[in-house]
Amino acid sequence: MTSPGARVELVFVHGALVRDGEWWWRRAAELLQERTGIRSRALALPSCGETTPEQVEGGLAADAAALRRQLDDVDSAIVVGHSYGGTVIAEAGHHPAVAHLLYVSSYLPEIGQSQAAIMSGEGDPVAIGDNGDGTLSVSGYDTASFGARFLQDADDATQRQAWERVTPQAVSAFMTPTTAAGWRGADSTYLVCADDRSTSVELQRIHAGRATRSVELPTGHHPFVTRPDLVVDQVQALLQQ
Repeated sequence: MTSPGARVELVFVHGALVRDGEWWWRRAAELLQERTGIRSRALALPSCGETTPEQVEGGLAADAAALRRQLDDVDSAIVVGHSYGGTVIAEAGHHPAVAHLLYVSSYLPEIGQSQAAIMSGEGDPVAIGDNGDGTLSVSGYDTASFGARFLQDADDATQRQAWERVTPQAVSAFMTPTTAAGWRGADSTYLVCADDRSTSVELQRIHAGRATRSVELPTGHHPFVTRPDLVVDQVQALLQQ
């Protein structure tokens, strides 16, 4: 629950191997502000090269530190973790500004689990290649195949814009074991994306079982892009608790 009089903001933590969280969250942000007046901010992930080149190699630890700094700047926050964003939330540990955690096709790792370990059991894993410079990238995709895998429920223009935001990411974002479990003891909701072609529904349900509650949506991997109304409905439900 939020403290009386606290100014609530939403902090969005995007997934792996992409940049520009503000673009990914924009449709949900605009609808959320229209309905509730709550403002959103999107975290820039150092491991995706969104801060300074020197911080890329910091990987998961740098991303978690960036989230903690963002939370230091708000009174009360609903933190949304998409995909890898949930692992960042875990590593950031507990923070007094966190009022709610909302996971979207994401992960609630136990201490000692790396992102790579979480993904290792997937039967049809996303192809990721080593760039040989300390970074990884999605491998073998183009605009059409990326759209079909990650945004099959979006229009062609949105798929193209998403593909333009695919980026390399530090290997250490995937290989570093978590040292904290920031989701433990926090009120949390998990949105299972039933038509997701990226993260299997089976893996989503395992992690959803660690959240306080879960809701199933009839969407692909990015419902905040394709069905922002459904995501904002859940944010509003959190506010009414």
